[in-house]
Amino acid sequence: MIIATGATGTLNGATVDHLLQRVPAARLGASVRDPARARHLADRGVRVRRGSYEDPVALRRSFADAEQVLLVSSSDIGADVVAQHRTAIDAAAAVGARRILYTSTCGAGFETPYPPLAIHAATEQHLAASGVAWTALRNGFYGDLGQLLGPWQETGTIAKPADGPFSWVDRRDAAEAAAAILAGDAAFDGPVDLVPSSPVTLADFAAAASELSGRHIERVVVDDEDWVAGEMANGTPEGAARFTLSMFQATRGGHFAHADPTLVQLLGREPRSIADQLADQNIG
Repeated sequence: MIIATGATGTLNGATVDHLLQRVPAARLGASVRDPARARHLADRGVRVRRGSYEDPVALRRSFADAEQVLLVSSSDIGADVVAQHRTAIDAAAAVGARRILYTSTCGAGFETPYPPLAIHAATEQHLAASGVAWTALRNGFYGDLGQLLGPWQETGTIAKPADGPFSWVDRRDAAEAAAAILAGDAAFDGPVDLVPSSPVTLADFAAAASELSGRHIERVVVDDEDWVAGEMANGTPEGAARFTLSMFQATRGGHFAHADPTLVQLLGREPRSIADQLADQNIG
């Protein structure tokens, strides 16, 4: 069986949807915190069991009969996330899974100003030490475009700290690529970069937004400390603002600037562009 954690979430939920188009539902399982939220999967024939990164016993039961386990990275900001990931990896190894896949991110490493990259790197280290074949799906950045770009529709500007090239990917493409790997015959060992053919910058987003909206959208670079002060004045806690700032600082350091052809090969097409994603969200 292929067992996916986080199957009621946006990313792995979409991955399970793609898997249902590729393999029989009887070969799929979902390990979820709340099985009631996965009723739609059970109704389609997916085996649904309760599982939590904080409950090793429940995890092992939910992973039973797994050939492959897809682990989504934890979003529990109040927890020891690396410890959660280790618990999940150990549970998958204990039930005899042949391969563990983990939703990592491009640029994972310890020498970075952006804390999540070290979390992913530590998780990948534990995967490598698990004794089980493993794949780290190093997805490009994805998320809420409103948070990334700010209120540009009202202001006519994308006013953020200085950035460097970064790989922005649509969750739907990342999910489709993960399903292709899980259901395919080829073995992807170790880290696999799932990023667009070329990185982008916020200036590229401004250009795409300008074309879609029919008016000039300006990319304005804001001094780091001035931006933090502005965020705090708008009610954002300083720690949260500096966390976001660290992401911009990491892009400036080139941590996310590389490209890779694997995503295109898995999709059999170019991934959705930033213009596509802006248009899909009715931004413009």
